[in-house]
Amino acid sequence: MIQQYIEENESRMLDELFSLIRIPSVSSQHEHQEDMIRCARQWSDLLKSAGADRVEVMPSDGNPMVYAEKIVDPSAPTVLVYGHYDVMPVEPLEQWHSNPFEPEIRDGKIYARGADDDKGQSFIQCKAFEYLVSQGLLRHNVKFILEGEEEIGSPSLESFCEQHKDLLRADIILVSDTSMLSASLPSLTTGLRGLSYWQVEVTGPNRDLHSGHFGGAVMNPINALCQMIASLTDADGRITVPGFYDDVEDVPAEEREMIAHIPFDEEQYKSAIGVDAVWGEKGYSTLERNSCRPSFDCCGIWGGYTGEGAKTVIPSKAFAKLSTRLVPHQDSEKIARLVGEHLQRIAPQGVKVKVDYLHGGEGYVCPISLPAYKAAERGFEVAFGQRPLPVRRGGSIPIIATFEKVLGVKTILMGVGLESNAIHSPNENFPLDMLRKGITAVTHFHLFYDECGK
Repeated sequence: MIQQYIEENESRMLDELFSLIRIPSVSSQHEHQEDMIRCARQWSDLLKSAGADRVEVMPSDGNPMVYAEKIVDPSAPTVLVYGHYDVMPVEPLEQWHSNPFEPEIRDGKIYARGADDDKGQSFIQCKAFEYLVSQGLLRHNVKFILEGEEEIGSPSLESFCEQHKDLLRADIILVSDTSMLSASLPSLTTGLRGLSYWQVEVTGPNRDLHSGHFGGAVMNPINALCQMIASLTDADGRITVPGFYDDVEDVPAEEREMIAHIPFDEEQYKSAIGVDAVWGEKGYSTLERNSCRPSFDCCGIWGGYTGEGAKTVIPSKAFAKLSTRLVPHQDSEKIARLVGEHLQRIAPQGVKVKVDYLHGGEGYVCPISLPAYKAAERGFEVAFGQRPLPVRRGGSIPIIATFEKVLGVKTILMGVGLESNAIHSPNENFPLDMLRKGITAVTHFHLFYDECGK
């Protein structure tokens, strides 16, 4: 029994997971370049000890890829497991209650950066595989591909897939990097939103100016940038960029009805994140807004003097990071162009605007009629004691759409994260109970996959 195996081996498993978490593999920060290599090598060691026959740390255009495989029968179906070993930066560090790269177990949860996203969830896949191999229960082939650039948009993975199509050939892709509705309401992710992301630079005078001598006579770049960002959505929560909604897929009435019946406590939702009101596109529910509809956000803004005390200046420059979440059929490159052109059009006189498109990706929808989805559904039912709901989620994993385009393979999203796990935030955590149930669910996915076929 998998539950007994987990119980007997949990201490060792946690030591192995912690060995990954302790490596600060922050892909967006150059000072962690050596840590990316160390983490890739640690993953390769763990996959080899779990039972993979072939394990390689492979070069890419960026951080290394970790590839592993267990071929039990060349004529059998193949499951390709995808995960990522890079993590988000930990700042603001002062908001952490413990060292983000020294995992701590408190109240039944592992607290650390990467505990959930995605070291903990990828580890679930590794341990399910280990159990199946050790017990002689694996009847199909399993491959692993772990990358180190997911948190910066996977810039190297598409070309890697193009170069290694035969190596990555599979019948289905399995990913644990998504969340459920709640611990008591398991769900399988059937859709993801796409993404476009920009950095905007607004330049005014050729130097910082005295705000008394020049205030009211010269356009302030921060003021200009704030006005521009504020105008990107209207009072009804609609995005104002011309052409933005041209390819937006309307949510089918049947799906809206299904979403309406998902148990959802809006008061609890507001309380959990410390707000007294929700906001978004008029005519849609909160669950629709954060999963099936596009959104536009300012993710960061800076400029001028931000040190202690006062310094009265009109800054020379202002900057912002902007992102939009897209729905299926919206093209991230097209949206990138439309938004860049719009920002140039609405810039007030007296400033110059530079828009750099950083990265993006497309949305994804998984048919719930796929045999592999049925296997995942049954796996969740064993682990959680009830059938999971099929739901779209608001996050983005751009490489999932790329896998379908380049490899021609659909992906099953078997994440067991929770909103309370605080991924990308201080005090990221992963409940031990979710770790155990995740291993159980994935183990039974593999067992049921053999019954369900392709």
